[in-house]
Amino acid sequence: MHLSAEQTDGRLTLRLTGNWRALDLAAIRAELAAVPLDHVREIAIDARGAERLDLSGAWLLREFLDAAAAGGARRTGFVGEAPAQLALIDRTRAGEADAPAKPSAEEGDRSPVVAVGRTAVVQWRGLREGLDFVGRVTVQAARACRSLRRLRPISVARHVYDTGITAIPIVSLIAFLISVIIAYMSAQQLRNFGAEIYVVDLVTVGVLRELGVLLTAIIVAGRSGSAFAAEIGAMKLNEEVDALTATGVEPIEVLVLPRVLGLMIALPLLTIVADGVGLAGGALLCKWLLDIPIIQYLARVQDAISSTTFWAGLVKAPVFALLIATAGTYRGLQVRGSSRELGRLTTVAVVQAIFLVILADALFAVLFMEIDF
Repeated sequence: MHLSAEQTDGRLTLRLTGNWRALDLAAIRAELAAVPLDHVREIAIDARGAERLDLSGAWLLREFLDAAAAGGARRTGFVGEAPAQLALIDRTRAGEADAPAKPSAEEGDRSPVVAVGRTAVVQWRGLREGLDFVGRVTVQAARACRSLRRLRPISVARHVYDTGITAIPIVSLIAFLISVIIAYMSAQQLRNFGAEIYVVDLVTVGVLRELGVLLTAIIVAGRSGSAFAAEIGAMKLNEEVDALTATGVEPIEVLVLPRVLGLMIALPLLTIVADGVGLAGGALLCKWLLDIPIIQYLARVQDAISSTTFWAGLVKAPVFALLIATAGTYRGLQVRGSSRELGRLTTVAVVQAIFLVILADALFAVLFMEIDF
């Protein structure tokens, strides 16, 4: 059985079950033909029970709905979200698939009030779409957690390598240089007060709590966030994402979740590397500029940090990774039309990822201050 039908007072409720794929077309067509459409004024489709739905199954469903509309059904609704395959068919039949938006008649109006209003509407629409994307990712993650195979561990491991292992050289270099700069600038100022030993405190606390994870996240946002947007955007332009949808495969499960999980694993590891290299850079400069022995430097590091100093920086890393990966994949899935749009949205993904990382870091700073962490 691929469906069950209930008719009450002119309302037909059609519940989809099992697999709606090309291999099952004959059986599905026969079952749909057996559904009575006499006196049906309203149809409700519940596709939540369908295990797999590809473009062939969605096409049969569309033919059934068209026949019902021709027979007098005035309204069609869905229980839950409408299948993406059906929406793709409707866009294609209407000639609107990936078509650029037509300019509105109001675009000729250049008044400041209209410009502000239009910007507000666009930003509000973008916020709603972003929240919708986050919700869909959350739902797919919850479904994937039921089966390890759906988490695609091989793909996750590849993204850990691409975003983490290959980024170690640049992250290490930046962390080393930043710690040297902090130590040098601090030494120049503290020398006037005879407090050069506190350079160790500034380097240690600054790198472990803030700069190590923040600079690593910014580097990853520019490096991996742009890569996510460009890769998925190129797949959108080549209609590979539509091909996944047509075969009944959820693009978020295949393209988004492995990248999000991979980056959430890689960024904390990169943060640990950045912290270690940063402390090493501070030790070398203190030895060269302030003549502080390495043993004394390490002893001062132990005195400067508390039990939460290291964890205050590390707990931010998964959150930063989630924001970066979400921004990159979301903008990649928005690409349509031309390669120019691909370049623009890749830039937008990087800028938004860096902004979200800095905003989240500020919120963490306020939270940690309030809870004395």
